[in-house]
Amino acid sequence: MSEKRLEGQVAVVTGASRGIGRACAEELAREGAAIVVNYFTNQEAADALVGEIVSDGGRAIAVRAGVGHPDDCKALIEKTIETYGQIDILINNAGVNRDRTLKRLSVEEWQEVINTDLSSAFYCTSAAIPHMTERNYGRIIVMSSIIGQMGNAGQSNYAAAKAGLIAFAKSAAKELARNNITVNAMCPGFVETDMVSALSDEVKATLLKQIPLGRFGRPEEVANFVRFLCTEGEWITGQQFNPNGGQYM
Repeated sequence: MSEKRLEGQVAVVTGASRGIGRACAEELAREGAAIVVNYFTNQEAADALVGEIVSDGGRAIAVRAGVGHPDDCKALIEKTIETYGQIDILINNAGVNRDRTLKRLSVEEWQEVINTDLSSAFYCTSAAIPHMTERNYGRIIVMSSIIGQMGNAGQSNYAAAKAGLIAFAKSAAKELARNNITVNAMCPGFVETDMVSALSDEVKATLLKQIPLGRFGRPEEVANFVRFLCTEGEWITGQQFNPNGGQYM
């Protein structure tokens, strides 16, 4: 019996060139999954990740796709099938933030976040479903956020998108259970990514006071949870999971 529990499976991770997405791709690759590293702007980082996975004995390709565009998402899944012949795991991780108060938030900034963070999950999932149902197997995880649960001033667009992902996961889970496809939402708190690094020291200090465990999360801690759902979560669906240090309970 292989020690790698995802041997023979194929995982697509959107927004995988950095942060939580990168950590998820690395963790799933360690368990034997072939990885499709989706990126949009940072080809160098995506290619570097593919190189690391391959040098460790794994399989991976990088595919450029703007997940806010349905045609790009369809092409992403088609490239996955063309290369590997199947898709077993879909991690809808890609996201952006355009923080503004409602008074200053533009229509373009609203739509960009909704399209990239929320609509992308529909576009990618709908493209993947026919292939998963054909095999009667699938693991879908959407990357929501603590902000989608508690809201945050200056992030109405981001909060709306992330809250929508939770509802999307619950509805999709009910529809797809008959096909042995689970759908869950991950709702991380503040994790050491580029998004958090861009915050001022004052804001970081304020946030840390709100986290009972006293520190920001690490991308690999979220990735470990994602891996658990893919390897041992066969009776878990329609749920939201909260690796957030106790900031929101």
